This record gives sequence, structure tokens and C-alpha cells, in this order.
Amino acid sequence: MAFDATFFALVGLILFLGLMLYIKVPAMLAKSLDERTANIRAELDEAKKLREEAQALLAEYQRKRKEAEAEAAAMIASAEREAAAITEEARQKTEEFVARRNALSEQKIKQAENDAIGAVRSAAVDLAIAAAQNVIAKKADAGTQDALVKDAIGTVKTRLN
Repeated sequence: MAFDATFFALVGLILFLGLMLYIKVPAMLAKSLDERTANIRAELDEAKKLREEAQALLAEYQRKRKEAEAEAAAMIASAEREAAAITEEARQKTEEFVARRNALSEQKIKQAENDAIGAVRSAAVDLAIAAAQNVIAKKADAGTQDALVKDAIGTVKTRLN
């Protein structure tokens, strides 16, 4: 039998594989792979947990954003209602003020008219009295004037009592 290099390579391979089995290399490889699988599984579980937490935070922030938007919309609506109420109140007060001013102006105009009418009447009475005095003075003598004065005094006395 000839021992060539192939035979020695085969013997070396068998010895190598036997040594590997003797020092339990396949068990160590399996254990290492199992540990790596466990680490990967733990990392995946942690990543899944972190993803769920992130989704929960995202949902919470979206809910808070919606609540803030709703609150802002409510504040805007409230401000618009208040502005409309203030505008309406100001319009009503302005209308009332204008109406009061118009009434006051009309009252002053009526008073001025009444004063003017009174002044014209007074001037007319004074003019009529002066004209009557002139006519009476020209046409009446002293006896007639005394009778007129006594008659006027008597009329005044009856009206005063």
C-alpha cells in the first residue's frame, strides 16, 4: 500500500474531526449560536417594546395636539363672539347716544322756537301798547285818561284776587 499525500490528508482530517468532537467544539458552537440567537431575540423584543412606547407617545402627542387645536378653536370662537357682542353693544350705545342727542337738540330747538315766539309776542304787545298809548294820548283828554286808568286798576284788582 502506498501512502501518498491524499491518505495523510484524510488521516489528518479524521484526527482533526475527532479532536474537535473530543473538546466539544460543536457544543460550543451551538451554545454560541444559541447565545447569539437569544441576544438577537432580546434586541428584537426591546426594539418592539421601544416601538410600542414610541407609538404610544405619538398617539398621546397627537391627542394633546388635537385637544390644543380644539381649545384654540374654542378660544377663537369665544373671542369672535365677544367681539361681536362688544361691537353690537357699542352700536346700540352709539344709536342711543345719537337718539338722546337728537331728542336734546329737538328740545332745544322747540325751546328756542318758544322763546322766539314769546319774544315776538312781547315785542308785538309792547308795540301795540306804544301805538295804543300814542293813539289814546292824541285822542283822549285828561278825564278820559283818568277813567281808563281807574278801569285798568279795577281790572287788575279783580284778576289778582
